[in-house]
Amino acid sequence: MASNAEVERIFVEIGDLLDLLGEQRFKVEAYRRAARTLESLGEPLERIAARGELERIPGIGDALEAKIREYLSTGRLEYLEKLRQQVPPGIRELMRLPGVGPKTARRFWVEIGVEGPLELAQAVEAGRLRGVAGFGERKIEQLRQGLAALGAGVDGGSRRPLLDAWEIAEELRERLRASAPVDELVVAGSLRRSRETVGDLDLLAISREPAKVFASFLALPGLIEVRSKGDTKSTILLAPGIQVDLRVLEPESFGAALQYFTGSKDHNVHLRTLAREKGLKVNEYGVFREEERVAGRTEEEVYAALGLAPIPPEIRENHGEVEAAAAGQVPTLFERSSLRTDLHLHLPLQGEDAALAPWAERALGLGYSELGVVVENDDEAAERIRRLRPTAPTTAGAKTTLRVRFGVEQEGASPLPPPEGAEYILLRPSVGGTPPKTEAPAESLPRFLGHLEAEDPAAVAGRVGWVEWALRDRLPVEVGPRPERTGLDSGSLRSLAARGVRFLPSARSERSRELARIAVSVGLLRRGAVSATQVLLGLPEGTPKKRRART
Repeated sequence: MASNAEVERIFVEIGDLLDLLGEQRFKVEAYRRAARTLESLGEPLERIAARGELERIPGIGDALEAKIREYLSTGRLEYLEKLRQQVPPGIRELMRLPGVGPKTARRFWVEIGVEGPLELAQAVEAGRLRGVAGFGERKIEQLRQGLAALGAGVDGGSRRPLLDAWEIAEELRERLRASAPVDELVVAGSLRRSRETVGDLDLLAISREPAKVFASFLALPGLIEVRSKGDTKSTILLAPGIQVDLRVLEPESFGAALQYFTGSKDHNVHLRTLAREKGLKVNEYGVFREEERVAGRTEEEVYAALGLAPIPPEIRENHGEVEAAAAGQVPTLFERSSLRTDLHLHLPLQGEDAALAPWAERALGLGYSELGVVVENDDEAAERIRRLRPTAPTTAGAKTTLRVRFGVEQEGASPLPPPEGAEYILLRPSVGGTPPKTEAPAESLPRFLGHLEAEDPAAVAGRVGWVEWALRDRLPVEVGPRPERTGLDSGSLRSLAARGVRFLPSARSERSRELARIAVSVGLLRRGAVSATQVLLGLPEGTPKKRRART
């Protein structure tokens, strides 16, 4: 089954290839707009095509509809293959270099006569770029360092999974907050929108001592290259191969900059059009009437100045959210602050995290009132729960109480009854199996479908049947922070939510410090426009604590 993400990547590639070939701008942008639409589409393309409604997708005309149908039916696209034949593979490889897009790659190809990274490196060392318009010494040095990093396997131009980018960003924020005088420090861009893949990182800060902030930024561990530095913005490349921009802003324009650099591009274009209709101008510095700034300190101010209700970052994709905000009908999304539980943690066999105490401490720091420990449902399950239960901390201080719950994990098709002491069951897809046809017992512990992660793309696609089974059996579905391994991207979540599925966010943590990763799972739910009522906040009250012992 072809996924929306596959068609999205194809349209992105077609747009880049057309740009490399010098095609007209409107044709290039048509494919890129279509790709952005598909990236957050709330329903599988195959289902839409089966109803004959592809033309109803915004930006999909007759030509693009025909290409989608061709790919869905054959798994290939002749038009794409013809375009690939017209562009040397090495030219597309050049676009992995930081700061090199299709237009610059085309210049290398057409003006300089190089067809790949090796030839470009030779041209740089031979001085063939000196005197060429747009290639000063700084740009040439940036290319030289980028080529060296690419040759060493450090890719500074590709996108990476959301969780990986989030972990890098969180480490950056911790280091800068510890070493620099920042009053505000926020990550913007596609990471803040919880897009499933992230390219660069955009950090926005407020500080009364910008020079000290930039000094700390330019001294971060793992720095490969300083690409630019200035009084208000600096750019670096870090060892994971990710570019990071830092801007230090005045408080009066911080909200406007946060809105602008969060994007998306299409959302911001829509806002600028709306502003012009109202006699206003909106940019990263604020909302202006003539020369007077009328808003900019907060994002809420910016939207209010345009006559709009605030729009959550995760749904800013120009898919009707601006019209909804104008009508005061922005959907109410699940808030991270409402989260009180994570019911899927496995204690490691050794180390500090083999005990419950560090998990409980971090859970309390996240505001949790409940934490779920899962053990494998086998002959030793009841004994493991008995050993763990007395070690479960129940309170910390006078204000907060944490209740530790115990569950068992088993294959979805397993007939095993729950052991003594189990309070819930976490079901996982059977290895190489199909969902069972039998429904849950009339009297049973609460059950959830989880462990949907898979490395193999074919296995990820096979999870669809299990999610459909969960929908039929009305089982809440676990949402983890790696949509590329579960198939539960924001589009799938939107579609499932529309069909009544309830969700259980989880950090899928292997160490206690990873509990905070649940913020990524919550971001995906918000990007999928999942409402607060469809997120499970804990085990149902009255869950039986004891079950019949296994004989």
